[in-house]
Amino acid sequence: MNQVQFDRMEHEKGFIAALDQSGGSTPKALKAYGISQDAFHNDDEMFALVHEMRTRIITSPSFNSSKILGAILFENTMDRKIDDRFTADYLWEVKGIIPFLKVDQGLQEEKNGVQLMKPIVGIDDLLTRAKERHIFGTKMRSVIKAANKEGIEEIVKQQFEYGLKIISYGLVPILEPEVDIHIPDKQEAEAMLKESIMKHLEALDPKDKVIFKLSIPTVDNFYEDLMHELHVVRVVALSGGYSREEANERLARNHGLIASFSRALSEGLNANQSNQEFDNMLKNAIDSIYQASIT
Repeated sequence: MNQVQFDRMEHEKGFIAALDQSGGSTPKALKAYGISQDAFHNDDEMFALVHEMRTRIITSPSFNSSKILGAILFENTMDRKIDDRFTADYLWEVKGIIPFLKVDQGLQEEKNGVQLMKPIVGIDDLLTRAKERHIFGTKMRSVIKAANKEGIEEIVKQQFEYGLKIISYGLVPILEPEVDIHIPDKQEAEAMLKESIMKHLEALDPKDKVIFKLSIPTVDNFYEDLMHELHVVRVVALSGGYSREEANERLARNHGLIASFSRALSEGLNANQSNQEFDNMLKNAIDSIYQASIT
Protein backbone atom coordinates (compact mmCIF):
# COMPACT_ATOMS: atom_id res chain seq x y z
CA MET A 1 0.00 0.00 0.00
CA ASN A 2 1.17 3.52 -0.83
CA GLN A 3 1.23 5.28 2.57
CA VAL A 4 1.19 8.77 1.03
CA GLN A 5 -1.98 7.88 -0.87
CA PHE A 6 -3.51 6.23 2.21
CA ASP A 7 -2.89 9.30 4.40
CA ARG A 8 -4.34 11.58 1.73
CA MET A 9 -7.46 9.42 1.37
CA GLU A 10 -7.99 9.24 5.13
CA HIS A 11 -7.43 12.86 6.10
CA GLU A 12 -7.56 15.37 3.23
CA LYS A 13 -10.53 17.29 1.87
CA GLY A 14 -12.10 16.43 -1.46
CA PHE A 15 -14.18 13.74 -3.13
CA ILE A 16 -13.84 10.66 -5.34
CA ALA A 17 -14.77 10.94 -9.02
CA ALA A 18 -16.48 7.78 -10.31
CA LEU A 19 -15.42 7.24 -13.94
CA ASP A 20 -16.21 3.52 -13.94
CA GLN A 21 -19.19 2.95 -16.22
CA SER A 22 -18.64 -0.56 -17.60
CA GLY A 23 -19.93 -2.61 -20.53
CA GLY A 24 -23.63 -2.46 -19.71
CA SER A 25 -23.79 1.20 -18.76
CA THR A 26 -21.31 2.57 -21.31
CA PRO A 27 -23.84 3.20 -24.15
CA LYS A 28 -26.02 5.11 -21.68
CA ALA A 29 -23.04 7.19 -20.51
CA LEU A 30 -22.05 7.94 -24.12
CA LYS A 31 -25.62 8.90 -25.02
CA ALA A 32 -25.73 11.35 -22.09
CA TYR A 33 -22.45 12.75 -23.45
CA GLY A 34 -24.04 13.30 -26.87
CA ILE A 35 -22.71 10.22 -28.70
CA SER A 36 -25.45 7.98 -30.07
CA GLN A 37 -25.18 4.22 -30.58
CA ASP A 38 -24.82 4.56 -34.35
CA ALA A 39 -21.40 6.18 -33.73
CA PHE A 40 -19.89 2.77 -32.89
CA HIS A 41 -20.31 -0.74 -34.26
CA ASN A 42 -18.61 -2.97 -31.70
CA ASP A 43 -17.21 -2.97 -28.17
CA ASP A 44 -13.73 -1.89 -29.27
CA GLU A 45 -15.09 1.26 -30.91
CA MET A 46 -17.42 1.91 -27.97
CA PHE A 47 -14.62 1.63 -25.39
CA ALA A 48 -12.33 3.82 -27.51
CA LEU A 49 -15.02 6.53 -27.49
CA VAL A 50 -15.62 6.29 -23.75
CA HIS A 51 -11.87 6.47 -23.15
CA GLU A 52 -11.78 9.69 -25.19
CA MET A 53 -14.55 11.05 -22.95
CA ARG A 54 -12.74 10.04 -19.77
CA THR A 55 -9.44 11.39 -21.10
CA ARG A 56 -11.12 14.72 -21.77
CA ILE A 57 -12.42 14.79 -18.19
CA ILE A 58 -9.15 13.68 -16.57
CA THR A 59 -6.95 16.07 -18.59
CA SER A 60 -9.23 19.06 -17.98
CA PRO A 61 -7.45 21.75 -15.89
CA SER A 62 -10.21 21.67 -13.26
CA PHE A 63 -9.79 17.92 -12.72
CA ASN A 64 -6.99 18.15 -10.17
CA SER A 65 -5.98 17.22 -6.64
CA SER A 66 -7.09 20.47 -5.06
CA LYS A 67 -10.67 19.16 -4.95
CA ILE A 68 -10.49 15.51 -6.09
CA LEU A 69 -8.94 12.85 -3.86
CA GLY A 70 -9.42 9.80 -6.07
CA ALA A 71 -10.94 8.46 -9.28
CA ILE A 72 -12.56 5.06 -9.89
CA LEU A 73 -11.70 3.44 -13.23
CA PHE A 74 -13.18 0.61 -15.25
CA GLU A 75 -10.81 -2.26 -16.12
CA ASN A 76 -10.68 -1.22 -19.78
CA THR A 77 -9.64 2.30 -18.75
CA MET A 78 -6.91 0.95 -16.46
CA ASP A 79 -5.35 -0.84 -19.44
CA ARG A 80 -5.37 2.26 -21.67
CA LYS A 81 -3.03 5.24 -21.66
CA ILE A 82 -3.28 9.02 -21.38
CA ASP A 83 -0.30 10.91 -22.83
CA ASP A 84 1.79 7.71 -23.00
CA ARG A 85 1.18 6.77 -19.35
CA PHE A 86 -1.21 4.12 -18.09
CA THR A 87 -4.31 5.89 -16.76
CA ALA A 88 -3.56 5.17 -13.07
CA ASP A 89 -0.02 6.51 -13.45
CA TYR A 90 -1.30 9.62 -15.20
CA LEU A 91 -3.82 10.21 -12.42
CA TRP A 92 -1.24 9.95 -9.64
CA GLU A 93 1.97 11.20 -11.26
CA VAL A 94 0.48 14.10 -13.21
CA LYS A 95 -2.68 14.97 -11.29
CA GLY A 96 -1.98 13.75 -7.74
CA ILE A 97 -5.27 11.80 -7.78
CA ILE A 98 -5.51 8.32 -6.23
CA PRO A 99 -6.56 5.56 -8.68
CA PHE A 100 -9.23 2.97 -7.82
CA LEU A 101 -10.52 0.09 -9.96
CA LYS A 102 -14.09 -1.22 -10.29
CA VAL A 103 -13.80 -5.00 -9.93
CA ASP A 104 -17.38 -6.30 -9.83
CA GLN A 105 -18.92 -7.91 -12.92
CA GLY A 106 -22.52 -6.88 -12.51
CA LEU A 107 -25.50 -7.98 -10.45
CA GLN A 108 -27.42 -11.20 -9.95
CA GLU A 109 -31.22 -11.35 -10.23
CA GLU A 110 -33.08 -9.95 -7.22
CA LYS A 111 -33.64 -12.41 -4.37
CA ASN A 112 -34.62 -11.69 -0.74
CA GLY A 113 -34.99 -8.03 -1.67
CA VAL A 114 -31.37 -7.63 -2.82
CA GLN A 115 -29.14 -8.02 -5.85
CA LEU A 116 -25.89 -9.71 -4.91
CA MET A 117 -22.83 -9.34 -7.12
CA LYS A 118 -22.23 -11.99 -9.73
CA PRO A 119 -19.19 -14.12 -8.83
CA ILE A 120 -16.11 -12.11 -9.83
CA VAL A 121 -14.48 -14.42 -12.39
CA GLY A 122 -10.68 -14.15 -12.48
CA ILE A 123 -10.51 -11.92 -9.40
CA ASP A 124 -6.96 -13.02 -8.50
CA ASP A 125 -5.60 -12.23 -11.96
CA LEU A 126 -7.41 -8.87 -11.95
CA LEU A 127 -6.01 -7.91 -8.54
CA THR A 128 -2.52 -8.94 -9.62
CA ARG A 129 -2.80 -6.71 -12.70
CA ALA A 130 -4.23 -3.89 -10.59
CA LYS A 131 -1.12 -3.99 -8.40
CA GLU A 132 1.09 -3.92 -11.51
CA ARG A 133 -0.85 -0.90 -12.81
CA HIS A 134 -0.32 0.94 -9.45
CA ILE A 135 -3.97 0.88 -8.42
CA PHE A 136 -4.54 1.92 -4.78
CA GLY A 137 -7.94 0.36 -4.14
CA THR A 138 -11.02 -1.25 -5.65
CA LYS A 139 -14.78 -0.76 -5.78
CA MET A 140 -17.63 -3.25 -6.05
CA ARG A 141 -21.38 -2.64 -6.00
CA SER A 142 -24.43 -4.59 -4.94
CA VAL A 143 -27.98 -3.24 -4.46
CA ILE A 144 -30.58 -3.39 -1.68
CA LYS A 145 -34.16 -3.19 -2.95
CA ALA A 146 -36.06 -3.83 0.31
CA ALA A 147 -35.59 -3.85 4.08
CA ASN A 148 -35.09 -7.62 4.12
CA LYS A 149 -32.76 -8.60 6.97
CA GLU A 150 -31.72 -11.92 5.42
CA GLY A 151 -30.94 -10.37 2.06
CA ILE A 152 -29.03 -7.44 3.56
CA GLU A 153 -26.94 -9.81 5.67
CA GLU A 154 -26.10 -11.78 2.50
CA ILE A 155 -25.02 -8.60 0.72
CA VAL A 156 -22.76 -7.44 3.56
CA LYS A 157 -21.27 -10.93 3.96
CA GLN A 158 -20.42 -11.09 0.24
CA GLN A 159 -18.92 -7.57 0.26
CA PHE A 160 -16.69 -8.39 3.23
CA GLU A 161 -15.59 -11.76 1.82
CA TYR A 162 -14.38 -10.13 -1.38
CA GLY A 163 -13.06 -7.19 0.63
CA LEU A 164 -10.76 -9.45 2.64
CA LYS A 165 -9.37 -11.00 -0.54
CA ILE A 166 -8.69 -7.50 -1.91
CA ILE A 167 -6.97 -6.49 1.34
CA SER A 168 -4.75 -9.59 1.04
CA TYR A 169 -3.34 -8.05 -2.18
CA GLY A 170 -2.42 -4.84 -0.35
CA LEU A 171 -5.30 -2.87 -1.86
CA VAL A 172 -8.00 -0.87 -0.05
CA PRO A 173 -11.53 -2.01 -1.00
CA ILE A 174 -14.49 0.32 -1.40
CA LEU A 175 -17.51 -1.76 -0.30
CA GLU A 176 -20.68 -0.47 -1.99
CA PRO A 177 -23.92 -2.02 -0.72
CA GLU A 178 -26.18 0.59 -2.34
CA VAL A 179 -29.68 1.15 -0.95
CA ASP A 180 -32.06 1.99 -3.82
CA ILE A 181 -33.17 5.59 -3.12
CA HIS A 182 -36.69 4.91 -4.47
CA ILE A 183 -37.76 2.12 -2.10
CA PRO A 184 -40.47 2.98 0.48
CA ASP A 185 -38.60 1.33 3.38
CA LYS A 186 -35.21 2.96 2.66
CA GLN A 187 -34.74 4.15 6.25
CA GLU A 188 -35.40 0.68 7.65
CA ALA A 189 -33.03 -0.88 5.10
CA GLU A 190 -30.30 1.58 6.12
CA ALA A 191 -30.72 0.66 9.80
CA MET A 192 -30.40 -3.06 8.97
CA LEU A 193 -27.41 -2.36 6.72
CA LYS A 194 -25.51 -0.38 9.36
CA GLU A 195 -26.18 -3.01 12.02
CA SER A 196 -24.82 -5.75 9.75
CA ILE A 197 -21.77 -3.67 8.71
CA MET A 198 -20.86 -2.93 12.34
CA LYS A 199 -21.06 -6.63 13.19
CA HIS A 200 -18.76 -7.60 10.30
CA LEU A 201 -16.28 -4.82 11.12
CA GLU A 202 -15.84 -6.22 14.63
CA ALA A 203 -14.50 -9.46 13.13
CA LEU A 204 -11.71 -7.75 11.15
CA ASP A 205 -8.06 -7.71 12.08
CA PRO A 206 -7.00 -4.27 13.43
CA LYS A 207 -4.81 -3.67 10.35
CA ASP A 208 -7.64 -4.31 7.85
CA LYS A 209 -8.87 -1.04 6.31
CA VAL A 210 -11.97 -0.43 4.16
CA ILE A 211 -13.89 2.43 2.57
CA PHE A 212 -17.69 2.39 2.32
CA LYS A 213 -19.68 3.85 -0.57
CA LEU A 214 -23.29 4.23 0.54
CA SER A 215 -26.49 5.93 -0.53
CA ILE A 216 -27.02 9.31 1.12
CA PRO A 217 -29.01 8.35 4.24
CA THR A 218 -32.63 9.26 4.93
CA VAL A 219 -31.67 10.48 8.43
CA ASP A 220 -28.92 13.12 8.31
CA ASN A 221 -25.58 12.03 9.82
CA PHE A 222 -26.80 8.44 10.20
CA TYR A 223 -23.36 7.08 9.28
CA GLU A 224 -21.38 9.37 11.59
CA ASP A 225 -20.51 6.51 13.97
CA LEU A 226 -19.38 4.38 11.04
CA MET A 227 -16.92 7.11 10.01
CA HIS A 228 -15.17 6.87 13.39
CA GLU A 229 -14.87 3.07 13.35
CA LEU A 230 -11.27 1.83 13.62
CA HIS A 231 -11.24 -0.02 10.27
CA VAL A 232 -12.98 2.67 8.20
CA VAL A 233 -10.76 4.97 6.12
CA ARG A 234 -13.65 7.01 4.71
CA VAL A 235 -17.38 6.89 4.06
CA VAL A 236 -18.33 8.22 0.63
CA ALA A 237 -21.73 8.72 -0.99
CA LEU A 238 -23.14 7.76 -4.37
CA SER A 239 -25.60 10.09 -6.09
CA GLY A 240 -27.96 7.17 -6.68
CA GLY A 241 -30.19 8.82 -9.28
CA TYR A 242 -30.57 12.22 -7.63
CA SER A 243 -29.78 15.24 -9.79
CA ARG A 244 -26.45 16.86 -8.94
CA GLU A 245 -28.25 19.75 -7.23
CA GLU A 246 -30.32 17.47 -5.00
CA ALA A 247 -27.43 15.08 -4.32
CA ASN A 248 -25.23 18.02 -3.25
CA GLU A 249 -27.96 19.47 -1.05
CA ARG A 250 -28.50 16.14 0.73
CA LEU A 251 -24.77 15.45 0.98
CA ALA A 252 -24.03 18.84 2.55
CA ARG A 253 -26.35 18.01 5.46
CA ASN A 254 -24.22 14.93 6.31
CA HIS A 255 -21.06 16.13 8.03
CA GLY A 256 -17.93 14.17 7.09
CA LEU A 257 -19.65 12.31 4.26
CA ILE A 258 -17.94 12.99 0.91
CA ALA A 259 -19.11 12.41 -2.64
CA SER A 260 -18.24 9.63 -5.04
CA PHE A 261 -20.49 10.72 -7.87
CA SER A 262 -20.60 9.35 -11.40
CA ARG A 263 -23.59 10.55 -13.40
CA ALA A 264 -23.98 13.63 -11.20
CA LEU A 265 -20.35 14.57 -11.93
CA SER A 266 -20.67 14.31 -15.72
CA GLU A 267 -24.17 15.85 -15.87
CA GLY A 268 -24.27 18.44 -18.65
CA LEU A 269 -20.98 17.46 -20.31
CA ASN A 270 -21.27 17.01 -24.08
CA ALA A 271 -18.97 15.84 -26.87
CA ASN A 272 -20.01 18.84 -28.98
CA GLN A 273 -18.97 21.46 -26.45
CA SER A 274 -15.87 23.53 -27.11
CA ASN A 275 -12.99 22.86 -24.74
CA GLN A 276 -13.79 26.11 -22.93
CA GLU A 277 -17.47 25.21 -22.53
CA PHE A 278 -16.58 21.67 -21.43
CA ASP A 279 -13.99 22.83 -18.90
CA ASN A 280 -16.33 25.47 -17.47
CA MET A 281 -19.15 22.95 -17.09
CA LEU A 282 -16.83 20.42 -15.43
CA LYS A 283 -15.32 23.07 -13.15
CA ASN A 284 -18.77 24.12 -11.93
CA ALA A 285 -19.65 20.49 -11.23
CA ILE A 286 -16.40 19.81 -9.37
CA ASP A 287 -16.66 23.02 -7.35
CA SER A 288 -20.25 22.31 -6.26
CA ILE A 289 -19.55 18.65 -5.36
CA TYR A 290 -16.43 19.67 -3.44
CA GLN A 291 -18.34 22.29 -1.43
CA ALA A 292 -21.00 19.72 -0.52
CA SER A 293 -18.22 17.27 0.51
CA ILE A 294 -16.41 19.53 2.99
CA THR A 295 -19.31 20.28 5.34
